[in-house]
Amino acid sequence: MRNKLFQYACGLIIIACSLQMQAQNKVAAPMKDVNQVIDNTLDSLNKARTSRPEAGSSRKGNNPVLFLVGNSTMRTGTLGNGNNGQWGWGYYAGDYFDSNRITVENHALGGTSSRTFYNRLWPDVIKGVRPGDWVIIELGHNDNGPYDSGRARASIPGIGNDTLNVTIKETGVKETVYTYGEYMRRFIRDVKAKGAHPILFSLTPRNAWEDKDSTIVKRVNKTFGLWAKQVAEQQNVPFIDLNDITARKFEKFGKEKVKYMFYIDRIHTSAFGAKVNAESAADGIRVYEGLELANYLKPIEKDTVTGSSRKEGHPVLFTIGDSTVRNEDKDKNGMWGWGSVIADEFNLDKISVENRAMAGRSARTYLDEGRWDKVYNALQPGDFVLIQFGHNDAGDINKGKARAELRGSGDESKVFLMEKTGKYQVVYTFGWYLRKFIRDVQEKGATPIVLSHTPRNKWKDGKIERNTESFGKWTREAAEATGAYFIDLNKISADKLEKKGVKKAAAYYNHDHTHTSLKGAHMNAKSIAEGLKKSDCPLKEYLK
Repeated sequence: MRNKLFQYACGLIIIACSLQMQAQNKVAAPMKDVNQVIDNTLDSLNKARTSRPEAGSSRKGNNPVLFLVGNSTMRTGTLGNGNNGQWGWGYYAGDYFDSNRITVENHALGGTSSRTFYNRLWPDVIKGVRPGDWVIIELGHNDNGPYDSGRARASIPGIGNDTLNVTIKETGVKETVYTYGEYMRRFIRDVKAKGAHPILFSLTPRNAWEDKDSTIVKRVNKTFGLWAKQVAEQQNVPFIDLNDITARKFEKFGKEKVKYMFYIDRIHTSAFGAKVNAESAADGIRVYEGLELANYLKPIEKDTVTGSSRKEGHPVLFTIGDSTVRNEDKDKNGMWGWGSVIADEFNLDKISVENRAMAGRSARTYLDEGRWDKVYNALQPGDFVLIQFGHNDAGDINKGKARAELRGSGDESKVFLMEKTGKYQVVYTFGWYLRKFIRDVQEKGATPIVLSHTPRNKWKDGKIERNTESFGKWTREAAEATGAYFIDLNKISADKLEKKGVKKAAAYYNHDHTHTSLKGAHMNAKSIAEGLKKSDCPLKEYLK
């Protein structure tokens, strides 16, 4: 009798195992790793744990914490400090929230999938979550590859209840693998159990277009984006389509600009791209109906100064540059920039002029300090921008005044550790920054005009120093590469000064060999007007 019972039990076990094997054979194949990006972050998990914050450690009093859960698009690299030129949007997310009312903690880690984050990192994160907190979850970029070898991070495609028991080939560790949707549900359940608020995000967009001629960015809305949305609807939690919000911005930027939103590859963002994604995250939160997290966002700052000279129906001429464009500009015996007197050359009934240059700035620091963003945001179709840099663009890159760029006009770039801030930054060539300004202007339907920088009062053998083999050359190349107008201000003014001679030329400068007097500023402004008259630039139609 016992033998029969034993045989019967064994038969049931065999049938159960057979059914289980059949069920497992029906589990969908893992998503193919089409990205082919080498990312070894998880190989240094202990180091990563020390670099990520202790969950909840940023909390101020009883204020809530916003926890960010994601992969390398949210936090790039083990340390997340941009030392490889890549940045995740989680680094900049805190800039959009009122830190006196809520703090933002970036717990993301490059290389993680929904499966590996939930199994390895989530237990430490959820410990710090309290009632009233918020958790944004954006995972899926790495839910691909083998189930049971290598990185062994794939989740089963879809949102079903399929499971797969695996043994990791390299370690012998046994694990049950769930669907992407099930891992999302588990995150949601754990957050809700703590009395906190989960929000699902779709993935960030890649630098990928529908085809080589298309102006439409590929959406991830048939796999992980769709599945995250379906789970959010299923679980009654907010879903924000970060993929679509940023993709729509990319489509306005155009392919050339989108290129530098990424660094090294087409997935991981540069600081530029990370900031765009962080802004998109804030945009999505702000417009989501009834989402209380929006109450913790900083109000949108409105610049009421830049572009304030605009008269209805008339364009604005903006000038950007350094101290040779804008200086003290108040004492008739002091130092002046041509940007403060160039309005004298124009018919102000037809156009207004705003001098937005700043002394001491290079093309890079003008951009880094957010000065360019103000002009860019104020631009309207039909406007004009005069661009002149070069005087402060040589010297130290990451120490001292730290304002120089790489020499030349190519696409070269390099990551530097800035001594003053202790932060890493990608620095491009001088010409690259000019091309950025130019393309930004063109994107807005305005007209860029680039100028070689004003000549210095430095002479040799009766000839004034020119910049034809350096910044003048690179400025011209930037203009030619982008189809912008170019005026060789350096040559036009230098020719005038050589005719006057060394002694008389001194009256056109003040304080040193670079900064101009009021007389010198007017001379340079007239040189620009002369250059415009000889060109086919539409700005010449607004001259007196």
